Amino acid sequence: MGETEAKAEFPFDINPMYEGERVRKSGMYVELGGVNKPGFELVLFEPDPAKINDGEVTLIGPDIEDMEEGGLYAYAMIYRVSGEELEKDLEAVIERRDHEYQGYIQGYMHLNQRAEIWVRISKDAVKKGLKSLKQIGEATISLFKAELPFIEKMEATYITDEETVIQKLEEANQIYEARDVRSRGLHDEDVDEFYQCSLCQSFAPTNVCVVTPDRTALCGAMSWFDSRAAARVDPEGPNAAIPKGECIDPIGGEYTGVNEAAVKLSSGEYDSIKLHSFLEKPHTSCGCFEVAGFYIPEVDGIGWVNRGSKVSETPIGLPFSTVAGSVGGGKQVRGFLGIGIQYFYSPKFIQYDGGWRRVVWMASDLKERVGDAIPEEMKDLIATEENAKDIEELSVFLESVNHPVVNGVTREVDGTKITEGWTKKEEEVAPAAVAAAVPVDKGLAQVPMTQVMASGAPLKLIFKDANISIGKLIIKRKGEK
Repeated sequence: MGETEAKAEFPFDINPMYEGERVRKSGMYVELGGVNKPGFELVLFEPDPAKINDGEVTLIGPDIEDMEEGGLYAYAMIYRVSGEELEKDLEAVIERRDHEYQGYIQGYMHLNQRAEIWVRISKDAVKKGLKSLKQIGEATISLFKAELPFIEKMEATYITDEETVIQKLEEANQIYEARDVRSRGLHDEDVDEFYQCSLCQSFAPTNVCVVTPDRTALCGAMSWFDSRAAARVDPEGPNAAIPKGECIDPIGGEYTGVNEAAVKLSSGEYDSIKLHSFLEKPHTSCGCFEVAGFYIPEVDGIGWVNRGSKVSETPIGLPFSTVAGSVGGGKQVRGFLGIGIQYFYSPKFIQYDGGWRRVVWMASDLKERVGDAIPEEMKDLIATEENAKDIEELSVFLESVNHPVVNGVTREVDGTKITEGWTKKEEEVAPAAVAAAVPVDKGLAQVPMTQVMASGAPLKLIFKDANISIGKLIIKRKGEK
């Protein structure tokens, strides 16, 4: 559907140029889903086309014109699709494209995926005549059918009634889980090629999203199976095969084919990636990742917090949004990492850096959610905000449970001891390598660590509610001139 036609049918422009558009809080009319209200998007395959009312959009709950300006509302988008070339395995593929196509709509911001969707509608869009979510649904269906011609029939149900959204979300989560379980039996060594996804490059231009059997997409919505299906039905789309090439590092997960793809996809910004490393050549992070990881140098361990977590702050004093801001946008930052939830279930989960033995803290809601992925012997050794709200409390907890990081982590996959444990004597304490840059955003210092300690107890630097401008920072060992 062309831009001219869109203008005739809808009170808003539809154009790929709006992909990546942000609706800030000051310009927001309403917010749907996000961290404050439940929400999800789901695509369901219907084998009988007679059961699809093509182009129909049903709304359950208040419409835009019934909503209060500045209000927060629950939001669900359920699409039913049919077509001769369609099959159930394509549900997740079509579902992920909702993010792309709704991004074409001017004044309508769509972020994330599955049960993490976050939508904002701008005041300007409402002023121009956007009165109903049915208009959004009709435009979305038109885009899907124009861009993916194998969809012959499509209908949508949009829900803003919170009670109904919560009820339907339970069903959606069961469907998501069934899809995820299917992909857990296949591993990187079982296939000859991985897949790229460039869907997030509109707002993360240097992002190199590599989807493998052991590493689902950062957004959590695309498994290796999904990416393969997408590449087959839409060869010109965002998913394409990446030949593995030679395996340079089987533990870190470094391949010549992935490195070549990294150069191409990042326009030369990055030339190497270890798929299963946190601290050395880590995977880039877009902006849709489900979970953010952060290195805690004081305890030489790694913490994790999920998008939408009820935990307001991590032990390093930063919420998910700030941690995510330190690495999002397609950056490769040692010390921070964005991942999809399913990566926790991979036997290769950050195995280069010790895997679960290096994990020292998790937000309680995340730990509960992936509890069956955590090795039994580690479950009671990983702190949450209930055990440790800051670094001091975390250190005490880890010593009390004798966490592996205290005495040194031995990598399970090859038996190599990769950390020496905490150094007690002050004269043996090595200084940490500090960030090369400290970008300041609205009074909050964000410190991406471009170099981090592999062992020892680094110098402690804590920034809270800080407004800092540093021209030069020199750290010396005690006694050095």
